[in-house]
Amino acid sequence: MPGNFRGRPAWFVQLWWLVQATIFRWSPQFLYSWRRWLLRLFGAKVGEGVLVRPSVEVTYPWKVSIGNHSWIGDHVTLYSLGPIDIGNDAVISQKSYICTGSHDFRSPSFEIFAEPVVIESKVWIASDVFVAPGARIGEGTVVSARSSVFGDLPGNMICRGNPAVPVKKRTE
Repeated sequence: MPGNFRGRPAWFVQLWWLVQATIFRWSPQFLYSWRRWLLRLFGAKVGEGVLVRPSVEVTYPWKVSIGNHSWIGDHVTLYSLGPIDIGNDAVISQKSYICTGSHDFRSPSFEIFAEPVVIESKVWIASDVFVAPGARIGEGTVVSARSSVFGDLPGNMICRGNPAVPVKKRTE
């Protein structure tokens, strides 16, 4: 693994994983402010009124930014090997996987890499969507359930499929 890839010392990473596996995950549904506080304590930028469910998994919170009044649903994974930027009033629905890291399949040693994911404001990522490293989803876009996003999606569109493609305008 490249030096400083995690962005924090190993002991800090392990401490976060311990906190996440216990007091974060065991917290009752309604304690959104508690989970916001824990994420901020570990370096996440979390806006006002953000709702994060206790079953959410965040690899490295110090690489995550969530805008005001956004919602991160049950069993969402924020695989934040690289930066994840989620705008205001966005929804990431249950079982979605936001992935910023992978391995270079062209390399004999499969080197790990990370690329940022940007989910702009007023986006709805429906259930069980995969978002790949380097993807950007434009403002106001809806990504339909079980879609896979491997690149950029324009704003104000309804997108679906594998790979996800725009199918129509969301609003006129």
